[in-house]
Formats: sequence, structure tokens, C-alpha cells
Amino acid sequence: MHKIPVTVITGFLGAGKTTLIRHLLQHNDGRRIAVLVNEFGEIGIDGDLLRTCQVCDDDDQPSNIVELANGCLCCTVQEEFLPTMQTLLQRREQLDCIVIETSGLALPKPLVQAFRWPEIRTGATVDGVITVVDCEAMSRGQVVGDLDALNAQRQADDSLDHETPIEELFEDQLACADLVLLTKGDRISQGDRQRVEAWLRQELRPGVKLVPCQQGVVSAEVLLGFNAAVEDDLGQRPSHHDHDHDHNHDDHDDDIQAVPLIGGECDPERLVDELRQLVQQQEIYRIKGFVAVPHKAMRLVLQGVGDRFDHFYDRPWKPRELRQTQLVVIGRQLDAPGLQRQFAAIAPRLQVTNPG
Repeated sequence: MHKIPVTVITGFLGAGKTTLIRHLLQHNDGRRIAVLVNEFGEIGIDGDLLRTCQVCDDDDQPSNIVELANGCLCCTVQEEFLPTMQTLLQRREQLDCIVIETSGLALPKPLVQAFRWPEIRTGATVDGVITVVDCEAMSRGQVVGDLDALNAQRQADDSLDHETPIEELFEDQLACADLVLLTKGDRISQGDRQRVEAWLRQELRPGVKLVPCQQGVVSAEVLLGFNAAVEDDLGQRPSHHDHDHDHNHDDHDDDIQAVPLIGGECDPERLVDELRQLVQQQEIYRIKGFVAVPHKAMRLVLQGVGDRFDHFYDRPWKPRELRQTQLVVIGRQLDAPGLQRQFAAIAPRLQVTNPG
């Protein structure tokens, strides 16, 4: 039987991985695509956002969106990734390809090495590795738009058994890439973009292309079909961890929380203003979720990193679906009751559950 091609999409938090995959699902050119999402938090916002692409709406069929929420993929491949892949491989005749969205903290090489395991090797091959780079952040001399948010994600993941410096992790992502997508390049000057591209070319293997990407709009023909068999080519993709066999990571920070907020309809402008105030008042790193807007038939997607917020309408509310505002606030030592009090005026019936 044929091997299913697998595309690994890596990149730091906020770079635009989920937006990219959502566009791919909506413009799949008839391909049957399964997606594995490695995200943080009890409420699967990214997974649900991908499900709204309405590509696999048949309730009688298994979902093609699978969420892995138990930690960094490169550190949990045996516990969670392997059985998930085995389940997908049982459906290989129903799939044309698999896309894996890593959390951004995953070292790409250990994940690709898992495709050498006998349980996977006969059924799947890594078609290519795509690294998504925040061009705006790089123009400021940063590899990630919000370093505090990334560090919070790292500290909250008690499965993470490597303490790779951010710069080394970024270099590993580039070294393993078959294609690099530059997002948010429209937010900086042409000169800054050219300088970012010149630096990246110095870091990449010969032949790896840089492709500009706005709002995730890239053709499936560009993203898929590398036929790279990456698991057999790892010797050409150096990593800072090539000689590391024992990692220790005992610095799990129990003060990092992912607090779900669930309430009723609210005005999005007032909501964003309130969230910006909350970011100033509490140590909040990221906010994401869905908003029920009064008198709107569409559901609003809201995403915030630091004090920068983006939102768009993704799909109509379903006839039997509960219209509610559902957010996840990720941060350190969050005052959940305080969040409830400040949201009460704009999101009636709000309930807050603090998982910590």
C-alpha cells in the first residue's frame, strides 16, 4: 500500500501556522487532508478553528482534525504521537496526506525521526518540513513576536524535556526546512524585508526557498508534494541536539495558567478595549477564542498576542449551536475571579473555570 505523505509545519507562537493550515483546508483542490494539532490549553481553539473550514462536515465520518494537547510533540512522540499516527494509518485509503502543526516549541528533527520507526515507516513518509517565520518580528531583531508568551508556553509544558535557547530552536527549525514562509512582511518596509531575507538565506540549506505569505494564502501546490522523504535525509539537516541523548527539564511553572472564559453575547470593540486593559493589569501572554456578536449571524474569531489583537468572522452559527463567547486567557498567576468581574459588564452569564 502507498505511503501517506506527511507535511510538518513548524514555527513559533503567533507566526501564522493555524491561519496557513486553515487556508490549505479551504483550498485543498480535492485532497483529503488530516491535520494533527499540537496546542496548549483545555479548550481546543486552534483545532476548532480548523474544523470550521467545513471540509469534513460529515458527522458519520471520523474527524480529520486531531488535537494533541499533552505536551511538546518532539518530547511525547512515543506516548501520544505514535498511537495517533497508527490510528490514522488505519484510514490511509481515505486520506491523501497528513499535516502536522507543531506547538512551536517542538524540535523538528526528533519528530521526523519517529517516521523511521517500523510502526510508521511502512505507512507514512515526511514529504517536507515547512517553517513559518514572523518577518515583522525578525525586522526588530527578534525570532518571535512575543517572547514572554513563548517562554510562558515553554514553562507550562511539563512534558518538555529540553531547554533549548530560543535562538537555537529557531536555527533547528530553519535547518530542517524544505520551505520557509515569511508572514507579516506587509507590515514592514521593503528594505527591512530584504534584510530579513538576506539573513535567512545565510542560515538555510542550498535550494530552500523563501516564499512571502499574507493571511495564510499559499497554494497547495507550493506547500505539498516535495517528495523529500525527510526521515531518510536527516544527515543533511543539522541540529543543536544531534548528540544529545539525555535531557532534563524539571522547571515546570505551576503559575502559568490557561483560564477558559465562557459568556454570552458582547460587543467586539468593547471586548477588545477590555482585553487590552486586562493585558496591562495582569500578566497575560495570549488570548484566543470565539465571540458571539449581537445581531450577527457569523461567529467572530479573536486572537491576541501581547496587546495586539486580530479578529475576523469565520462561519455562521449553526442552528442548534449555543451562541456564546468562549475565550482562553494564557498567562502567569492570573486572577480568575478578577477576570470574571471585569467581563461581567460586557459578557452576561460569564462563567470562569480555573483549571489550576
